Amino acid sequence: MLKVGVVGVGHLGQHHARIFNSIEGCELVGIYDKNEARAKEIAEKLSVKVYPTYEALLNAIDAIDISATTIYHYALAKQALESGKHVFVEKPITATVEQGREIVALAKSKELKIQVGHIERFNPVVLKVEEEIDSPMFIESHRLAPFNPRGTDVPVVFDLMIHDIDLILSFVNSPIIDIRASGVGVLTPSIDIANARLEFANGAIANVTSSRISMKRERKLRFFQKDAYISMDFQGQKVSVLRKADGLNEILPEILLGKTDFSPEDLVKMKQFDCSKPDKDALTMELESFVDAINNRKHPIVSGEDGLRALEVAMMIMDKINANLKML
Repeated sequence: MLKVGVVGVGHLGQHHARIFNSIEGCELVGIYDKNEARAKEIAEKLSVKVYPTYEALLNAIDAIDISATTIYHYALAKQALESGKHVFVEKPITATVEQGREIVALAKSKELKIQVGHIERFNPVVLKVEEEIDSPMFIESHRLAPFNPRGTDVPVVFDLMIHDIDLILSFVNSPIIDIRASGVGVLTPSIDIANARLEFANGAIANVTSSRISMKRERKLRFFQKDAYISMDFQGQKVSVLRKADGLNEILPEILLGKTDFSPEDLVKMKQFDCSKPDKDALTMELESFVDAINNRKHPIVSGEDGLRALEVAMMIMDKINANLKML
């Protein structure tokens, strides 16, 4: 039985602990949080032990879930890996690229699993159509949210945009050759709204927008590829897939010359999916996959290398934004 601990039981960490407490194949041994009152509150709800120190928790487990604030990811992950423990760490993997590289290298040297919490990989909307996406050439994402003080300790690029960066990188198998980006802080000293254009070596382009100062919530991701258009609505939990209609190539010349009437059904065939009632929520599937990767010696679905690549791109976007701001 895999013994798991959770460090950081705030807004998100409490749910990690709750889910680990019910996953088959693992045992939630206990939790640690520097806020002793908060740790005691969550421990009583889940009937698990509160450990007095992080070191004491590490000594009792096989794997640690790091749900603490980003600035602590590096130190907590490094200590866990040096102690021979597998690591699940929330996104972003670390606060800096250099820290991320060190953590990934350390995990590899010790043959330990490290999984990064890019939860959208497990979103039912993504899982429903991931096999439909093949060599997309244009991608457009919008992740907009009303203002919420939680998360404003980092720019919106690391808070929201990084979700879409990871998804895009998982579907475009090509290196980035150019990035253009702009952003601005509106309500906070940090960056509250940002846009980035990513250009890949294979010719693909991604246009990515994130905002935490919008009047409404919107989370959409669209893929355009040969013969298909795929639209994901994360907020509405719906997916649309449009493909060229069968036989279109035969009648297209006459359509273009205006020699025949046609209907929308002659041009495209559309499939729509409602993903609003999945068998399991994304967080449960994410944490189950971590346990499965350890117990069955599998490669994590979102590896440390994946988390590092998303962070590297996010950092490059921030460098472009900061350079543009200096020119104002």
